[in-house]
Amino acid sequence: MTTRFTDVRLFPRTPDEPAVDLTVQDGRIAEITPAGTTPTPDGAEIVDGGGRVLLPALGDVHSHLDSNRLGQTFLPHTADGTLHGYIMNDRRKWRDGERSVADQASYALAQIIASGGVRVRSHAQVDSDCGLERFHGVQEGLSRYADIIDHQIVAFPQAGIQREAGVVDLLDQALAEGGDLVGGLDPVLYDRDPASHLNVVFGLCEKHGVGADIHLHESGTAGIFSMEEIARRTQELGLQGKVTISHAFALHTNPEKEVARVVELLAEAGVSLTTVAPSIGSLPQGLLREHRMAIGLGEDGQRDHWSPYGDGDLLRRTWQLSFTNGFRRDADVEACVDIASRGGAMVMAGQRPEGVSLLDDAEFGLAVGAPAHFILLPADTVTAAVMDCPTARDVYSAGRLVASGGDLIGGVR
Repeated sequence: MTTRFTDVRLFPRTPDEPAVDLTVQDGRIAEITPAGTTPTPDGAEIVDGGGRVLLPALGDVHSHLDSNRLGQTFLPHTADGTLHGYIMNDRRKWRDGERSVADQASYALAQIIASGGVRVRSHAQVDSDCGLERFHGVQEGLSRYADIIDHQIVAFPQAGIQREAGVVDLLDQALAEGGDLVGGLDPVLYDRDPASHLNVVFGLCEKHGVGADIHLHESGTAGIFSMEEIARRTQELGLQGKVTISHAFALHTNPEKEVARVVELLAEAGVSLTTVAPSIGSLPQGLLREHRMAIGLGEDGQRDHWSPYGDGDLLRRTWQLSFTNGFRRDADVEACVDIASRGGAMVMAGQRPEGVSLLDDAEFGLAVGAPAHFILLPADTVTAAVMDCPTARDVYSAGRLVASGGDLIGGVR
């Protein structure tokens, strides 16, 4: 199938950038030409872009679809502010939801897709309380949108690996039943046994041929130690491109010289990073770009027992990434869009940036040959789109219209 998108403004950096016509064939970008200069291919469907901005589709590569409460009755926040308190508060209450885990995951995914998201990596809690119930629920929710989104699921030991009996076997079983990655959580400060914790994580990677995505809230020297160990084990097992550190708070709580040293270690090991754009804890994006490290963006939870924040809107989360970094220059805001789009795609694919621009990237960007995953929306520039977050968005997955104006298209599950 061939579709010609006429009069679209491709990732415009200025309000006066000229429009182009973009042709999609078999789900990929086949041609980009100045607007009105080439004939429409025979039999092609025509979509009038009306001068709208074309942005790359986004991704949520750090989500917890088993925890969100989007669309449910609002509950006041009751956690005590400690990591263990957050974990136990969620564990006491997660069964009280108004939908099953699968249905609630599906609800959140619909919001993510409608906002412009076509890729999701979700953690799913595995522990002695829920067993694999939450993991299976997220699996089912993701499967309902398998024809629209690229997706991965992480078997995530939210309550630690060493604190409770049976968790190792549960993680092993989850990976045997289709888990894409094994998770980890603060090996030093939560499990307080980093060697055993990481032995389990990387042992399961080796056994099942999967990658790892490890939550590191650890700051200071504890976080540096965990990062050093993760980098070392990644290299020793040949897992370059398969290991992600989420949050990585140590990269903003240590001296610049120490941060530069550990970033070099992580880059050499092929480790990627994800951030959720927290109010405190911005990643050193410039330094990470210099070292060609893949960085992806996620929402974490959405209006759950951990936090009332998060609404499934990935463009708004891109705004938050820019805001929490204090960015004002257009180039910096555009870099946040890059992280929210092809950055997440590279994290999921296990590849690192090659130094080409998003517009020249034929694998993850908007060049000819790239998958036709994009958003059409009214705006003057890329930065204006992020600042205004217009709701009038048309979302395309492989050239197929899957959402418009905040709603999924009829027939899209």
